[in-house]
Amino acid sequence: MSDDPTIFEQIIDGDIPGRIVYETETVAAFLDANPLAPGHTLVVPKEPYERLDELPDDVAADVWAAVQELTPRIEDAVDADATTVGVNNGPAAGQEVPHVHVHVVPRFEGDGGGPIHAVAGSRPNLSDAEMDEIAADIEASD
Repeated sequence: MSDDPTIFEQIIDGDIPGRIVYETETVAAFLDANPLAPGHTLVVPKEPYERLDELPDDVAADVWAAVQELTPRIEDAVDADATTVGVNNGPAAGQEVPHVHVHVVPRFEGDGGGPIHAVAGSRPNLSDAEMDEIAADIEASD
């Protein structure tokens, strides 16, 4: 965790304006100031954990419960056809604010957006042996 408050902490604390749409003891959600679509909402833990692996289990559960509760509410509010939900976990993934946040992006037929599989660029050509090794490493890691 950083000593300097993130922009999300500042929104939660009321130090800068934000359109908060949901709040519990551990989680807040607010409209993205630079939305990808109408209703684009960020769901954040109130404490500024930088990456998913830093979230305590109970806070992670609260964040995902909020995402689950808010997704249909967001879709209804903007009459969306679907939603893309995603997390940029670290700067290499595009995370710009060092505070875990889940994007809930409403999607509309013909909006020109792509599937989540489009975010990574070219796909690797992995052999079965490489896939087996990666699976084993993930399973064995703690």
